[in-house]
Order: sequence, then C-alpha cells, then structure tokens
Amino acid sequence: MQTLSANDLERRAGMRRMKALALGLLVFVTIVFLVARWLEEDHSWVGYIRAFAEAAMIGALADWFAVTALFRHPLGIPIPHTAIIPNRKDQIGESLGEFVQTNFLTQEVLHERLDQAHIGRRLGTWLSEPTNASKAGSAVADALRGSLEVIDDRDVGAALQGMIERKVRDTPIAPLIGRAIDVGMDGGHHQRLLDATLSGLGNFLDDNRNTFRDRLRTESPWWVPEGIDDRIFEKIYTAVHSFIGDIGRDPNHPMRRSIDERMLAFAERLKTDPGLVAKLEELKGELLEHRDVQAWLQSLWGEVKQSTLIATDDPDSELRRRIDRSLMRLGSRLVAEPELQAKVDDWVRRAAGYVVDHYRGEVADIISSTVAKWDGKATSERLELQVGRDLQFIRINGTIVGGLAGLAIYSLTQLAF
Repeated sequence: MQTLSANDLERRAGMRRMKALALGLLVFVTIVFLVARWLEEDHSWVGYIRAFAEAAMIGALADWFAVTALFRHPLGIPIPHTAIIPNRKDQIGESLGEFVQTNFLTQEVLHERLDQAHIGRRLGTWLSEPTNASKAGSAVADALRGSLEVIDDRDVGAALQGMIERKVRDTPIAPLIGRAIDVGMDGGHHQRLLDATLSGLGNFLDDNRNTFRDRLRTESPWWVPEGIDDRIFEKIYTAVHSFIGDIGRDPNHPMRRSIDERMLAFAERLKTDPGLVAKLEELKGELLEHRDVQAWLQSLWGEVKQSTLIATDDPDSELRRRIDRSLMRLGSRLVAEPELQAKVDDWVRRAAGYVVDHYRGEVADIISSTVAKWDGKATSERLELQVGRDLQFIRINGTIVGGLAGLAIYSLTQLAF
C-alpha cells in the first residue's frame, strides 16, 4: 500500500472515531438489553425497553456484517459472498471503466460542459496578461524544443535539402535576374552601385600607384629614359583617375547612359534569348552540384536546429519574444472578436469529440487494467479509507432503526394480544 497522504491520515482518524462510536452504541444497547431482561419479570413496562434494545442489537450486528463483508471476511471466517471488493476487484474495475465510458466519455456530456466553459473567451482573457502569455510561451518553446530533439535529423535534413534544391531547380534563373535588373534600374539603385564601384576603383588606383609604376618600368624598353616613363605614367594615371572622377561626378555622363543601355539590353536578352537562358540554367545546375554548395545544403538543417534550440532556451531571445507577443495578440483578438471565440470553441468541441469517439474504449481499458494490477487487500483498504467513515453511519442508523422497528413490533403485539 502506498504511503498515506495527510488527507488520507485525516480520513483514517475520522473512520476510527466513527467505528468506535458505532461499536460503543452496540455495547450500550447490549447492556440495556441485559438489564431490561433481568428487570422485565418484575416490571412489565421494561419489556418495551428490552424489545427496543434486542432489535437494536440485531440491527447493529446485521449492518456490521454487511459493511464488513464489503471489505473482508467478518471475524476472518470465509463466509460465501463476503470480502466482495478484494474478490471481485477485477470485475469492479471493468464495471467502473464501462460506467465512465458510458456516462462520462460521450460527446453530449463533453459538449454541454464545453459550451458552458466558453474556452475561447477565457483563454483570450488569460493570454492577454503578459505574465500568462510568457508562461504559455515557455510551454510552446518547450514543446518546440522537445519536438526538435526527438525527430530524425537525417530525414529532416534530407527533406529540407531536397525541397530547397527542387525549388531552385524549378525556378528559372534568367527571368529572375532580368526582373532584379529592371527593379534596380527603376529605383536608381544601379547608379548608387556604380558610384560605389567607381569610388572603390579610385581607391584601388591610389593604393596600388607604386605597383603600376613598377610594372611600367618593367615593361618599358631599357633605352627609354626613366624621366619619360614617369611622364607617360603620370599622364595615363591622371587621365584614368580623371575619367573615373568625371563619371562619378556627372549623373548624365555618356558612360552612365551607355551602362544603362547595356544593362537594359542584357535584361531583355535574359527574357528573350533562349541560348542565354540555357547557359544560365546550366550554370545554376553546376553551382547546385558543387560540393561546397551540397555541403552547405546538408548542414542547413543542423544550423537551423541548433539556432532554434538555443533560442528556445533563452527567454530574452528574439524567437521567445516573438512567441510571447504573438500569444498576447491572440489573446487580445480572442477577447475582442466573438467570431474567433466561436471558432476556438468549435475547434475544442470537435477535437474533444474526436478523442472521445476514438479513444474512450482505451480510457475504459486503462481503468480496468489499472485496477486489475492493484493488490486486493490494498485496494480494499484504500476504498474503505475513502468511504469507511460514511459507512459507519449505516451501522449507527441500523442500530437505531432496528430498535425502533423492534419496539413497534412489540407494541403492536402487546395491543393485539
């Protein structure tokens, strides 16, 4: 038998008090009967007291036998049809499971209770509180973390890799690039890119001025004086630098217009030139087959999973904050939108109905199989602990009712004869 809780200990003490009271009442009426039987020959009216006490003893003993027979053999004697609970424990478990299944696990009962509960509105009110939303967010994060930890990484990784690879292969790259060029040119973004490129090219020339000068010195014939090389280099360097600067300063420079025309022509070719489209598709395929790209695709799920696990463990992570905010918004909507409340209530009703229809038999089996595993004696003691105090009132009432019945019968007999 399991260790008794504080409530069970209190029940045991109350049951013992009631047993003592019932036994004390039996002893009392027994003494009254003996005294009355002794005095009855001298005082005829004492017969009424004797009849009451005699019937009270019989009622007390009969009800003691009935109550005791539920849990054990009275006085340890194996009388047939006694110790009912220990001997019929398995049948009681089956009957209890069937009773719960038939009377509680029905759609009608659940729907009635759920309709009264207003789950959607109560859930919305609860989630509207930031503290509650945070608690619910922690539960969602725990569920997400648990799901990530039990799934097969190889299967998910392969599925994610295949999905991304198929999506990239099925998406024509040429129109996408052409559209990106059109959008970039419509917003003038290509000009800013060109400005950045020109600025970088100018800095590159400045940083490598000596390198270019040394290269010219190496390539120049030996008989050309170095002073002439310096003048030639300065002119070329200055001209290139000035040309780059002119393009950067003048938004209407012919070179800019030429670049615009070439980019527009290239964007149009991307949409209409089958040869160029085929080359880009071939290049895309080669890129996807490259071992570095394949390695990245294979590692993608592992990186996503690890990042998600770290985020779920951190209450201050962006993921956790987004979950909490989403739950609070859901709570606010549930409070303000009766239609959404009705949808949640209907979903809960349908989910509960599905569970009841498909799994109430399993619930009954759980009850019956659990009771079947219990020890008969321990089961009897546990049940007696729960209802034994109230059953002692049967003994007390039996004593009183039996005595009154005996008194009534004795009185009728005296009046009749």
